[in-house]
Amino acid sequence: MLNFLSNANAAKYEKAILAGGCFWGMQELFSGLKGVVKSEVGYSGGNLANPTYELISTGATGHAESVEVTFDPQKISYEKLLKFYFTIHNPTTLDRQENDIGSQYRSEIFYFNDEQKNIAFNVIAAGNQSGVFKKPIVTRVSKASVFYPAEEYHQNYLKKNPFGYTCHHARAEWKF
Repeated sequence: MLNFLSNANAAKYEKAILAGGCFWGMQELFSGLKGVVKSEVGYSGGNLANPTYELISTGATGHAESVEVTFDPQKISYEKLLKFYFTIHNPTTLDRQENDIGSQYRSEIFYFNDEQKNIAFNVIAAGNQSGVFKKPIVTRVSKASVFYPAEEYHQNYLKKNPFGYTCHHARAEWKF
């Protein structure tokens, strides 16, 4: 995975911001996907400028732990990225991923344009109709606003700490 994007290459890439529980595991899994050129953990969807981990962990800022994924749409589509997203976290639990409880661990897709918004709603509908999930998908879909990168010690946390906590893994049974 590239950590540096030249201006020439950046123009051909797209971004997605996805929340689905603790951002460490999500970043680790997204960074391994073919077509993902960069991933960064941070905070989205809140009402405070420049939040810190200590503040968002209270749940009072409205932010969700999120991953900003930069991807090459010639190698992976936004739809495929979202379908993968639905296999690595539980989109049927409100404000929770396994042991992580609170609004900062919610399932939410932050879209950048109408095309992403429509794809998100279509993927959610397909997931609900598939019968793969035993309960309805509760993932929110919201317009992307400012993405605040998390502190450096959170970036690529599981690469730095291979035995660190994660509740994320790809579940073959959740493919649709």
